[in-house]
Amino acid sequence: MKRGSLKWKLIAVLAVLLAAGIYYYVALPAVNIHNQGFWGFLIGIVVLLLVVYSVKKKTTDIRTLKTYPGFKIGVGITGLLLLFLIIGTVLSSPIVNAKKYYNLIQQEERNFTEDIKQISFDQIPILDRDSAIILGERKMGSMVDMVSQFEVSDLYSQINYQEVPVRVSPLVYASTIKWFTNQADGIPAYMQIDMATQETELVKLDKPIRYSQSELFNRNIYRHLRFRYPTYMFDQISFEINDEGVPYWVCPVQEYTIGLFGGQTIGRVVLCNAQTGETVDYAIEDCPKWVDRAYPADLLLELYNYHGSLVNGYINSVFGQKGCLKTTDGYNYIAMDDDVWVYTGVTSVNADQSNVGFILMNQRTMETRYYPISGAEERSAMASAEGQVQNLRYTAAFPLLLNVANEPTYVMALKDGAGLVKKYAMVNVQQYQTVATGDTISDCQEEYVRLLEVSGIASGEEIAGGEETVTGVITRIAQSVIDGNSHFYLVLEDDDRIFDAAITEFVEIVRYQEGDTITLTFREGDLLCTVTGIGNQ
Repeated sequence: MKRGSLKWKLIAVLAVLLAAGIYYYVALPAVNIHNQGFWGFLIGIVVLLLVVYSVKKKTTDIRTLKTYPGFKIGVGITGLLLLFLIIGTVLSSPIVNAKKYYNLIQQEERNFTEDIKQISFDQIPILDRDSAIILGERKMGSMVDMVSQFEVSDLYSQINYQEVPVRVSPLVYASTIKWFTNQADGIPAYMQIDMATQETELVKLDKPIRYSQSELFNRNIYRHLRFRYPTYMFDQISFEINDEGVPYWVCPVQEYTIGLFGGQTIGRVVLCNAQTGETVDYAIEDCPKWVDRAYPADLLLELYNYHGSLVNGYINSVFGQKGCLKTTDGYNYIAMDDDVWVYTGVTSVNADQSNVGFILMNQRTMETRYYPISGAEERSAMASAEGQVQNLRYTAAFPLLLNVANEPTYVMALKDGAGLVKKYAMVNVQQYQTVATGDTISDCQEEYVRLLEVSGIASGEEIAGGEETVTGVITRIAQSVIDGNSHFYLVLEDDDRIFDAAITEFVEIVRYQEGDTITLTFREGDLLCTVTGIGNQ
């Protein structure tokens, strides 16, 4: 063999390896047969080798290249890889695996009023992501020492932090130039917004965030994960904080359970400390309870749509569509049992603007609960709420579905043109013409309960049916301001519950102090009990 020929081959191989290495470093494909991107990576390498081969032969004429054995072998390998990819895709599809796709989740039918307890005003996570972004930007604009160097990421993950619904999002470098000047010191803080009170806080860290989406090289969180777990296929990663406020990246690992490329779910979760880069790999069933977003919301909805549409097989899902259901257009989050649940309505595939029920899906465990409550679809309820304030041209945020006065009720924020929350609305699910609005959640609920009684949807006895009475000695009393109104929080002797009394409704609460005996009528909540009446000592 001629030395020049050997040298040329060596250069060609090195060039291909260099190109493949650059592609791998930038695109970060998982080295896994279940990853379609990996098959594309292999096909790309073979095609690149064929290009190099044609350059070596100094011809691009296909008829001439076909006469060379090396070219024939390369084309054959490419064809086999493409054929394998196509066959694997077909055999993994719902067309031939409808029953398996249907069984990817198991839903349990539940009772609405038993599961969804009435909650206190300061626990309703009424703030949506768009409004959170506006509040975060305003807070960041007031931080003169950081605003020129950093911005707030648009992630804004909704989590439960110490049993309070909040949205958290890390800071990011404001530009590539700002990365060069700040990356040595890392990212100093993250944004935290209380979704009930709208209190916005820039949490400064003792140790900076060094691993994030805004890093450019090896500290980029995706690259950091890929080099540690080259075979893992990561789904949407989210930013969370643990119970001590330490920032983490929660990184779900995809698992394919049907053929090569079908039946995607989550099999493992990698937790990466955003400050140190240390990672811990968990099976999904062993995921720590403080983690709220192991299953991305989009994946949960996709799985439920398979379950709803494939109930009678694939052919029926396309043609007859008998019994086929789908989720409605949009979703929201509900904090319950110290977990975050994805909420959305369920409607027929014909999209007739009404729901046959709704579902809650746990983002940590994938537990799915179905509630057979028929009524207005969310968009219809939003339009009904907007009609109440059409002179103000407010727009409704996607609603929450909550238990208000023992009635399934859409609760939503009404926002002005700048995206700021100005009012609140409650719409009865089953009779969506029943709409109440108010400047505060408390005012809105008061008007809503009045409308329920006036319209005959619920009697006063039914509305009060969930109330209890307790008498005890006050051991602690504290005051706070919610939506511009003062609230008094009471703890009674030998009672772990916290009772919330709004001064706008019970001004006499100011007469009480620690050591006094008091009788309270209240509605039980997850964290707070809402006081509905104060009796005599």
